[in-house]
Amino acid sequence: MRLSASGLACSAGQRRILEGIDVEAAGGEFIAVIGANGAGKSTLLRLLSGLAEPEAGEVRYDGRALSGIAPRELAQLRAYLPQNPRCEWPLPVERLVGLGLTPLLPAFGDFGDADSVRIEAALADCDLLAQRHQPATTLSGGELARAMLARALVADPAVLLVDEPLSGLDPRHALDAARRLQELACGRGKLVIAAVHDLTIALRRATRVWALRGGRLVANGRPAEVIDAALLREVFEVEARVTGAPESPRVEYLD
Repeated sequence: MRLSASGLACSAGQRRILEGIDVEAAGGEFIAVIGANGAGKSTLLRLLSGLAEPEAGEVRYDGRALSGIAPRELAQLRAYLPQNPRCEWPLPVERLVGLGLTPLLPAFGDFGDADSVRIEAALADCDLLAQRHQPATTLSGGELARAMLARALVADPAVLLVDEPLSGLDPRHALDAARRLQELACGRGKLVIAAVHDLTIALRRATRVWALRGGRLVANGRPAEVIDAALLREVFEVEARVTGAPESPRVEYLD
């Protein structure tokens, strides 16, 4: 699957959120979208997912205009996980995860045996087997984040767009989620695009970085090539540096 966007622009009232965004990405890539709060990361993901329409420009999936893809087909092609997802109904966790299969199900009927296998695998991948029968409304914030990630993954979409997927997770599950996203891209050929704040994880796990500042794309390249002191100063207005061995880099913030 190849995704491309050209000339994307979007506003909220009098404020320009994105301007002139041109990007391309393909299956096998794990792209980390970085930038300060308000840089346009969430808006970009919504435009790429088809959940919002740009004022200018267009998005294409394998050369097809996103606006021309039927909603059911689009739901099968890509999954989108918003920032701070919520669940208002006390569904058992396994049912919540199973909702991710909705685009693949017939109009009537329950989950089949193959669907149950998919749900089981998604629960296991996200360390939720012990919570499978628990009402989703009783989950902790981190558990709910993992359940929503499992729901996004259960239908095996070609494109996965996730907004702050590590937010609210404890260190172990944050690292597990980052490894899972990397494996989906690099091991299984999916296209994964994720807005992340943890720059060390972006350095270690992503194959490419898109850096946004003020709604514009200011860097696009391999993490080790674009994340440096100058970019961190430009994008985040902080003094920092990249340290550590090439196989285990990290961002160190300077007082």
